[in-house]
Amino acid sequence: MHPSDQERHRRFLRSFTAHEPALRAHVRRLVPARADADDIMQEISVVLWEKFDSLREGAEFKPWAFGVARFEVLAWLRDRGRDRLVLDEEVITKIAEETTALEPHLERQREALEHCMQKVPAEQRGLLMQAYQPESSIQEVAQGSGRSVPGFYQWLHRMRQKLLDCIRRVLAEEVAP
Repeated sequence: MHPSDQERHRRFLRSFTAHEPALRAHVRRLVPARADADDIMQEISVVLWEKFDSLREGAEFKPWAFGVARFEVLAWLRDRGRDRLVLDEEVITKIAEETTALEPHLERQREALEHCMQKVPAEQRGLLMQAYQPESSIQEVAQGSGRSVPGFYQWLHRMRQKLLDCIRRVLAEEVAP
């Protein structure tokens, strides 16, 4: 690989990996199923790489990537047009516009959640992460934690409440003068 190609590749990877969680969340809000969002994200990553040279010098990667994602979701919709569970293109466009506008707030919430999660002891943080894995079973996680299923649900509720309170405090500190 030529040194200029390597640098281009590095810039793309830095930008993509920095914004991939927000981009994935954006796509996930636009399509009904996680598997569909995963498939679309694969296509988006390829298209972003192929079109990376079209990103103007000094332009922000994230808004550009959100625009590409929107078009990829619309292309997916056209391909799936006969499926009755797929939203109308106009609805997707409206949702995409609204989520793009909300993204700065959602990003601050994600950052606050990360900050708050770091305050949770490692063992408890591990249980929280396990409980929210797509293929995990609450019964198995509860059993692994040594709690009954109802007891685990109560613990999970308390932990979510603590995290929510922490997130609200962090966000309020940002706004406070």
